[in-house]
Amino acid sequence: LWEGRTLLLLAVALALALLVRAVAIVRPGLDQRWLARLAPWMPFAIRLHLGIALAGLLSGGYYLAPAMEIGKNLVGWLLGIVVAVSALLLLVGWHTKVGAWLLIAAGPLGMLEFGFEAILHRVDLLGLALFLVLAGPGRWSADFELGRAREPGLAEVGRAIWALKVAVGSALISVAVSEKLANPELARRFTDEQGVDFNVGQALGLPLADTEFIRIAGAVEVLFGLLIISGALPQAIVLIAGVPFNLTLYFFGTNELLGHLPVYGAMLVLLVYGSDPVLRPLCSKLVPPSAEAKPVGKRRMPRRLRS
Repeated sequence: LWEGRTLLLLAVALALALLVRAVAIVRPGLDQRWLARLAPWMPFAIRLHLGIALAGLLSGGYYLAPAMEIGKNLVGWLLGIVVAVSALLLLVGWHTKVGAWLLIAAGPLGMLEFGFEAILHRVDLLGLALFLVLAGPGRWSADFELGRAREPGLAEVGRAIWALKVAVGSALISVAVSEKLANPELARRFTDEQGVDFNVGQALGLPLADTEFIRIAGAVEVLFGLLIISGALPQAIVLIAGVPFNLTLYFFGTNELLGHLPVYGAMLVLLVYGSDPVLRPLCSKLVPPSAEAKPVGKRRMPRRLRS
């Protein structure tokens, strides 16, 4: 990790993230009203992405990630029950915040079985769960239909977006550092086991060794993490980052899809909110807005976003 080339790549990633943020000051994004109209349903989208991911992983015998295989013992059963109840509550939208808090608790509980690093790699789930705690279950939920939930205000949405992007970006960075930059041999063994050669540099005729390609891939993943945390130019960042994420699905299949579903959910939120001139500034805040912050204050979502 502390080799000169790796540090140089990390410096380039940080510089590019700062450059994108500077560009966003002049050109923050494009207004896309057809996407902005989906804003009230983003909690619903997050619930679906979380619930399906958790249920799919659990059906395959996994905890919060394909790398966490649940043991056939009492501890495994208890962990599985926590995930199952959380997934069910989130999918239905019934006592949604209870389901979200269960998922948050699943992190520390999982550390007892799988260790700190494995759970750290799934800190993106924490961000999505906090999004639901802060923004509520949204429309098309049992809580909303029963009158137990309401439309979130702009301040609540702002805090929810902040928690979401910080957690998801941190997850991408932690995986990139631990599995690629700090230990490129681990990434090489993984691709060898899958029988896949991702070194597109060599395919293009470039003299790029596997280790160097892994370092570059790790730096790119760090860049995506920094850009998501920044939240600047959310539309462009989501569309660009979606390319490598989707390409890996072809090689790794269902487990990779289930593991990435929460990230896709977060990217959808940034894409939709980033398409609205009122909500876009919330995506790029580096600190969570307070209830008194302007233009957030105690205003509610514009009527056209609630129709």
